[in-house]
Amino acid sequence: MSTLTIRNVDPAIKDKLRLAAAAHGRSMEEEVRSILRKVLTQPMATDGLASRIHARFSALGGVVLDLPERTETTRAADLREDPAN
Repeated sequence: MSTLTIRNVDPAIKDKLRLAAAAHGRSMEEEVRSILRKVLTQPMATDGLASRIHARFSALGGVVLDLPERTETTRAADLREDPAN
């Protein structure tokens, strides 16, 4: 087994870890191992953020928006330094 040292842990986080360990009847070290094991053994998300957001809210239904008709034709952007010239 490897040893891992974590420095500069926020005191509030350490207190919560201590309370969680006590609630589960184990040492702080074992609580950390359990947390890491639980988080890191879950499958990694393969979809992008937008896909995950869509999946979460798609069951709620959607909104159909009436888009106005275009009144102008598309034109290329003017990328000159001084568009007045």
